[in-house]
Amino acid sequence: MTDTATTEKNDPPGGDGPTEAELARARKEQIGRYVAIFVMPLLMVGMMITGYLYAMHAPAPHDMPIAVAGSSQQQAYDFARALEGADPEAVDVRVVGTDDRARDLVLSREVAGAVSLSDAGTATVYTAGAAGASQSNMVTGLVAPPIIGSGLDLTAEDLAPLPDHDMAGLGVMFMAQALMLAGYMPLSIMLSNSPELLRFRRIVPLLAGWSVLIGTLVWLVAGPILGAVEGPTATLLGISWLSIFAVGSVQLFLTRILGPMAVLVGMLFVMVLGVPASNLGMSVYALPSIYPWLHGFLPTAAAGESLRSVVYFGGDGVGGHLLVLVIGAVLALAATLGVDALKRRRNPDAGDPEITMPSLTPGPRPESNRVRYLTLAFFPFAMVVLMLSIMLGAMYQPTPRDMPVTVVAASTEQAEQTVAGLEQNMSGLFDLRTSDSIEAARADVRDREIVAAFVLPSAASPTATLITNEAAGMSQQQVVQRVFEQVAGGMQLPLTVENMTPLPGSDTMGTVTLYVAMGWIMSGFMVVVVAGGAQPAAMVLRRFLPISAGWALFMPAVLWVIADPITGAVDGHFLPLWGVGIVATFTTSMLTLALHRLFGLLAVIPAVGILMFLGVPASNGAMSMYMTPEAFRFLHGVLPMPAAVESVRSILYFGGDTVGPHLVTFAIWGAVSLLFVIAFDRIRAGRRTEADPVVERSPERV
Repeated sequence: MTDTATTEKNDPPGGDGPTEAELARARKEQIGRYVAIFVMPLLMVGMMITGYLYAMHAPAPHDMPIAVAGSSQQQAYDFARALEGADPEAVDVRVVGTDDRARDLVLSREVAGAVSLSDAGTATVYTAGAAGASQSNMVTGLVAPPIIGSGLDLTAEDLAPLPDHDMAGLGVMFMAQALMLAGYMPLSIMLSNSPELLRFRRIVPLLAGWSVLIGTLVWLVAGPILGAVEGPTATLLGISWLSIFAVGSVQLFLTRILGPMAVLVGMLFVMVLGVPASNLGMSVYALPSIYPWLHGFLPTAAAGESLRSVVYFGGDGVGGHLLVLVIGAVLALAATLGVDALKRRRNPDAGDPEITMPSLTPGPRPESNRVRYLTLAFFPFAMVVLMLSIMLGAMYQPTPRDMPVTVVAASTEQAEQTVAGLEQNMSGLFDLRTSDSIEAARADVRDREIVAAFVLPSAASPTATLITNEAAGMSQQQVVQRVFEQVAGGMQLPLTVENMTPLPGSDTMGTVTLYVAMGWIMSGFMVVVVAGGAQPAAMVLRRFLPISAGWALFMPAVLWVIADPITGAVDGHFLPLWGVGIVATFTTSMLTLALHRLFGLLAVIPAVGILMFLGVPASNGAMSMYMTPEAFRFLHGVLPMPAAVESVRSILYFGGDTVGPHLVTFAIWGAVSLLFVIAFDRIRAGRRTEADPVVERSPERV
């Protein structure tokens, strides 16, 4: 075995070997590549989880604009003072002259809601569900107490309700996120794999063609195929094309000035800050005060609000959002031209950036440019298609599907009669069971075997009781409470709601479990992706195992620091969260490593598909698994993401009661993946040995 370093040192002057400076530079480069394996995923995962937990772990209204109109100015001002006095920081009250003006402000989204007072003792609350379902609920929650306290009769009117084909308003949200993904993802891959494509005269027409292709595809999936988005085709296509082109133009400029680090800045503005500030999933008035400001100029908000304006509000207000995208594209392209001119002046002979990712596949760099470019395009193309089709397809129509609820009565016969009556009107929505034991039903709710228990009145309790479990899933608790309030009303029964495990103030939406679990899963696959691109030599199993093990020990501790002391989303539970996080992160690394052996860096596509695009809808975190298609209920029991989410939920709210089975899920995925990698490496090594010519070697060691 030759000691290369010694040999090069002893080269005579004028020899062909590398110089000491070249060797030192090579060593520094190798060290830098290994450092990148840890630094890049740390920044990407840490940035995303910090941003999401900070913004969305406990949303509460802040300066939410609400208009008030009355039959007289005095009446309107009196109510406005009462509304502001209840919670001055929550609302920004505007008194307007007429009911029509209040309605117009709601429809133009200048206010989140409005209250119109009449001299007949009624108060009408105007909201626009299409402007945000969560925002409408918050408005009602803010204005209802002072209305009732004033002795007024409350009526609610949704001026722009969401349609039945998109009852949660997720169609526009996922469409906007797909457009953002298509805009910022390709540029960084081009820089590493085919930097010649980034020359200005080549990239601008390429980006325009890409925008048309992917923008049309996004519209096709969200509209005609899934039916989640309906609107004027030409306008929706134009918004889609412009959104991708604008984001791609800005990302081109960032790539010019930041190189490979541009992907971090793009992710920061498009995803980490952009998604919360978009006003699509959650009202910006329920987030920290910086987000309404960011909403005015970030591209995710501009694209999403443009789509929303066209789909739900007849195009009202679309001009301002399109202007943001146009200005962003023009300024970014002009700045890119300026940077290119400055670089040419400094170094007229400078060539393209160095290729750092020769091939996206396990084999050598393709000799054919056509094959390489097609592979390059396939990567973001597949990511956009998978994200939009799977996640939007799973979540845009969240209706109960066989949601398990137990009906409890004094006798089994009475419970069965009630179930028979309910099933006539709610067939397929609930899996209704019967019981004559309140304690048994309460135990099933606590153990998450059922979503709720509907207890009929008895001699001991003259009212009906709905036993729920908010910490088991807020979306399913809200659905079952809303439905059985109507059931009790139809039976003319007073209803008492018993929430066995309320969510704490640090997790009012129940999404902390998802974000912590997402951090573990992202940490696991990102370290493989970055290692495969930055330092392929590290992907040898004997080198990667200690890397992934050390990373698995380190990253869950970092995520706990983010979740607890930094954002306050979690209170304690360090050791159990750290322990399960180690297992989850290491397992995900092994799974991604196995996929990397098969597909090279294209392993990102199946890895993200399995872990995120399938995992999130099946996780029971963002949405109840009983409100997604039936296939996701099966996936909930086998995928790593649901195991991670349910482990976090069990640790935070239920004393770790179900962590064991989820650890078994991780163990199976990790063991199978590791055994596959070992077998794959041995088979590949054997084939290489057979293919190598036999060379007679001297036993002498040099």
